[in-house]
Amino acid sequence: MQLLALIGARLRRRRLSLGLTQARLARTAGVSPRFLVQLEKGEGNISVARLANVCAALDISMSALFSGLGPGGPSLVALVGLRGAGKSTIGSALASARGCPFIELDREIEATAGMRLGELFELRGEGAYRQLEDSVLHRIIAQGTACVVATGGGLVTHADTWRHLRQHARTAWLNAPPEVHLARVRAQGDLRPMRGRPNALGELRDILDERAPLYGEADVSLDTETLGVGGTVEALSRWLDGR
Repeated sequence: MQLLALIGARLRRRRLSLGLTQARLARTAGVSPRFLVQLEKGEGNISVARLANVCAALDISMSALFSGLGPGGPSLVALVGLRGAGKSTIGSALASARGCPFIELDREIEATAGMRLGELFELRGEGAYRQLEDSVLHRIIAQGTACVVATGGGLVTHADTWRHLRQHARTAWLNAPPEVHLARVRAQGDLRPMRGRPNALGELRDILDERAPLYGEADVSLDTETLGVGGTVEALSRWLDGR
């Protein structure tokens, strides 16, 4: 049932990203509204023929729908999401549970550049950061080692890098309400998101709304506020093991 729930969640995110109601999608795909409701909830038995009709109506291939699901597949697990999503905490715990290395992409970028991220942005600009991000990520993927990678929040906005990552890793979007993202960053002692921004929360909501369709392209999406650290790690492990 976990696999069916993941498939249903992917289809729902795709439908919402296209601005389709369940009723309209059901008519376009030639399936009953009841079947579509069950499909998105991950309930009941899935008819392959009707599933194919839904995929056609959503303009998504069956291979893309099932990419990264079940056992097997890429050994690299990449966590995406905004700052404050819990990527570092959850990534470290997941790697420990699975007995593999944990890599923070930004720390690898700093090591390669020989300077902190703040200095990198100030002295060389965002373009240099994005080039290093892409280069370091390619290097990690090329090593072919099983590992868990926490990525930067803006990686998904750079199409080539995001596409390459999805092709070579199992990707998970860790998300939470905007208020939680901001509170977590503040709790870490990082006040940069609020400095000089009286409407920091509103800006964060806008960023999340803008990036949500891109984050939604990940293989799986998990609400870290609802699940907590332990629950998210357990859910990710079940997903990776195809349970």
